[in-house]
Amino acid sequence: MEVEQEIQREYNPAHPNFKRWQLARDLSYDRAKFIEELLSSEIKMSGLKILDLGSGEGSTSLMLSENNFVFSVEPKLERIKKIPKKKNIYPILADGLNIPVKSDAFDLIILQDVIEHISITDSFITNLKAMLKSDGKIYLSSPNKFSVFNLISDPHWGLPFLSLFKRQHIKKYFLRIFRKSDYNRDDIAELFSLKQIIKLFEKDFTINLKTKYSVQHLLNGGKGIIWSRFHLWLVKSVRYFGLKNILVNFANDKQGIVNSLFTPTFYIMFKRK
Repeated sequence: MEVEQEIQREYNPAHPNFKRWQLARDLSYDRAKFIEELLSSEIKMSGLKILDLGSGEGSTSLMLSENNFVFSVEPKLERIKKIPKKKNIYPILADGLNIPVKSDAFDLIILQDVIEHISITDSFITNLKAMLKSDGKIYLSSPNKFSVFNLISDPHWGLPFLSLFKRQHIKKYFLRIFRKSDYNRDDIAELFSLKQIIKLFEKDFTINLKTKYSVQHLLNGGKGIIWSRFHLWLVKSVRYFGLKNILVNFANDKQGIVNSLFTPTFYIMFKRK
């Protein structure tokens, strides 16, 4: 019943976040194209077995299924129903912490804005590694907890400073007062810092940030990787004031200040050690 109510909220035009969610859905194809292009710069995208974990309505699964076999895992039945029916896509109704697949099964795992919505533990990372083949990779995207841009406007709620809050505190101090209809949701986002992500993955994976690639894509007119009004306004302002080249040169793939405190969303490739 709670899952059904949550789905109704997502598609309810009266919900304060409806326009944000709808824009994200409208841009799902562009986002899937961005992911496919980024992955193609790292991997030969043909004949792979791919796990799309938290696949939503399946736009990325559909894009990647053109030349690969994609297992599309999604915990919400209404979203599973919207995943395109195609012979190379295998929908699985399951949450991100209880995936019914065997070890050494996949060449690639997609974690597209997933980890902030579930309770990550060391065993989760261990399970990811176990599901990958010996040379397998993970693609991860996730908003940056400490980005100055997310401090100004949280990517999920559009309010200042909520990006710093833990899940239980968002529920206690924000949802309980201002968004009571969302209080019982079990997927409230709790953002990660770059340091936290590195700590989770560094034991079992090598880490390759793809910040410069994503910035170039965005400032060259690419769509699909941002949809909040504040972030869209920032990009428009960068173009208007002729700051594109400065920002592209500023962006880098190092585990330093730029990515720790400025990059709004992490785009990272992990390779199994």
